[in-house]
Amino acid sequence: MNIQHIAIIMDGNGRWAAQRKRPRTWGHKAGVKAVKSALQACVKANIGHLTLFAFSSENWRRPEAEVSRLMTLFLSSLEKETPELTQQGVAIRFIGDVSAFSDKLQAKMAEVSALEPERQQLTLNVAVNYGGRWDIVQAAKQLIIDHQQGSVNLDDISEDLFHSYTCLAQQPAIDLLIRTGGEQRISNFLLWQCAYTELFFIDTLWPDFDEKVLQSVLDAYQQRERRFGQTSEQLNA
Repeated sequence: MNIQHIAIIMDGNGRWAAQRKRPRTWGHKAGVKAVKSALQACVKANIGHLTLFAFSSENWRRPEAEVSRLMTLFLSSLEKETPELTQQGVAIRFIGDVSAFSDKLQAKMAEVSALEPERQQLTLNVAVNYGGRWDIVQAAKQLIIDHQQGSVNLDDISEDLFHSYTCLAQQPAIDLLIRTGGEQRISNFLLWQCAYTELFFIDTLWPDFDEKVLQSVLDAYQQRERRFGQTSEQLNA
């Protein structure tokens, strides 16, 4: 089966650091290296779209010091890694309510999003201050506004039209979602987009994620049967 779009919930940075008796932020720094490994693996596997859950709308509830360090790491990573990624053909996009971030971070995200690689090989969507429910609600709000302004008729509203108002509207459907760290939930991530996505929950902690781990998931994905409501007999026919 052809794979166009992968989504990943990057979980386990804190536990990875705790196992080594280091602070949680040490694990987050190690997680940045795993992101680079995932990008390289996707390019090698000819996967054109990757969406990473970097910071959820619920993550603001974490200790203030940890959130502050995460924001600093996020900004420094953008400044350090973006030139190389752009050169390698990676276009970076951000999904979520970015208005909650500092002006400096918002400006850097806008700057990064405007960069276009000469030969694009991968679109990297970074979900920041993102929640699946928020995505659905903001889509509904904009759809209501357009209906009130007369640009959308009530009878024209369909699943396809609604989807066009969500964050990943212009990109292929998500074929598979991976969550590292052993937890088996999707934590309010891409609720609309994952209606028919194949889910993989793996024990590997995010800093240990690499090309070998991704390939094992891709191999398992190829063994699954995606029926979309049909029977196996219909697919085989």
